[in-house]
Amino acid sequence: MPAKDVYHDCVKNALLKDGWKITHDPYTMTFGAKDVFADLGAEKPLAAEKGDEKILVEIKSFRGSSDMRDLEIAVGQYVLYRSLITRLEPDRKLFLAVPIGTYDGILREPIAQPVIEDTQIEFLVFDPQKEIIIKWTS
Repeated sequence: MPAKDVYHDCVKNALLKDGWKITHDPYTMTFGAKDVFADLGAEKPLAAEKGDEKILVEIKSFRGSSDMRDLEIAVGQYVLYRSLITRLEPDRKLFLAVPIGTYDGILREPIAQPVIEDTQIEFLVFDPQKEIIIKWTS
């Protein structure tokens, strides 16, 4: 099992504050003989007739020595996890959780825009100091 991201507890707390129930920490996806681990699985009740909304959250800090390398890793992991989750639990939606500084920084750079558009990454943007969710993108 991989080490937790530096923002793991922050995002978990932000989800709890926003009314989510953490169902998996981490969320294990097994396909064939291999496992991968997304950071968090969560559910939130919807209207009685609709059941629960289910999400999968992969947290990325973008604190490495190269923001471009961090972007490459995050996009690759997101695409891999989305491919698996659509086969294993298609009603669960995947989000890439990033701090607001990353979202307003490297993810707004022209080089990142075509990749985000083409891969249709959905973001959970959070404030690491306040431990709150700033926005969801889709």
